[in-house]
Amino acid sequence: QVQLQESGGGLVQAGGSLRLSCTISDPAFSIYTMGWFRQAPGKEREFVAAITSTGRHFEYKDSVKGRFTISRENAGNTLYLQMNNLEPEDTALYYCALDSKRGQLSLVITSQRATSGYDFWGRGTQVTVFP
Repeated sequence: QVQLQESGGGLVQAGGSLRLSCTISDPAFSIYTMGWFRQAPGKEREFVAAITSTGRHFEYKDSVKGRFTISRENAGNTLYLQMNNLEPEDTALYYCALDSKRGQLSLVITSQRATSGYDFWGRGTQVTVFP
């Protein structure tokens, strides 16, 4: 069973930064597309960013472009999300997700912008941004 563990969340003032990490137990991590999602209270879980296995292609939610950066360290089985210039609207529980069904892809495909595109999830790390 693949296990994902997020860390790095916290309480930060608007304009501040956080770096989320996600460690993955699967040794085949390097062939999977990975994603970050978030869920605010009372809202559906939404796509934030995704990155292909090689790290050469990524996609972002429009509202985080230019502020968030997704990256991965395959040797260390770790996924990252660098979040800068945080806004109160970024407050949510952040999840990392893994798509083990499709193997290596050169692009992030449309279905990987949805929760249904992933079959393994972490438990989330809370990010709270105050004004």
